[in-house]
Amino acid sequence: MPHIQIDRAHLAPSILPADIPELSDDECIACLARAVETPDSARLDEVAALIGRLAVTIE
Repeated sequence: MPHIQIDRAHLAPSILPADIPELSDDECIACLARAVETPDSARLDEVAALIGRLAVTIE
């Protein structure tokens, strides 16, 4: 059986949210705090993405 090299880096999806800009942890927490200050169901996607970004950092 021949050996076939596969670059697995291109096959694995990124676990970082694509729609969140590069932020420091402190900036991310500040954005999250502003997003949850007043209940607004229109910002749920933003809140989820920020939490996801922080969860990736914690892991």
